[in-house]
Amino acid sequence: QLQASGGGLVQAGGSLRLSCAASGFSFSNYAIAWFRQVPGKAREGVSCISPTDGWIYYSDSVKGRFTISSDIAKKMVFLQMNSLKTEDTGVYYCAAVDIHTRASYGLSLDRIKWTPDEYDYWGQGTQVTVSS
Repeated sequence: QLQASGGGLVQAGGSLRLSCAASGFSFSNYAIAWFRQVPGKAREGVSCISPTDGWIYYSDSVKGRFTISSDIAKKMVFLQMNSLKTEDTGVYYCAAVDIHTRASYGLSLDRIKWTPDEYDYWGQGTQVTVSS
């Protein structure tokens, strides 16, 4: 299971920190990503981390403004969002993918990181609203 939290209402230029708590699966085998979605649009990958391997990815739209991190002992992943823009508004979901199993199929995290259908677990989503 994944539990996302930390969303809220913030003015443009402000900051928020999202948290994702994982339970019920072997955290060390998984990569965790943050996706966001607005009504009428597809779910968009924002950032992804493999906590045990140290791989980190950002979408071009958030690079330089968002920072993803993890606490392996607590099985948590965080997304620090700075310099927020109105276009960052949406429901943010954390998701987990078993990258060890995917690797046995020849699928690398780099290849699947922004593909929602590849993810095994999803959190319930947390709303982020950035006002102008």
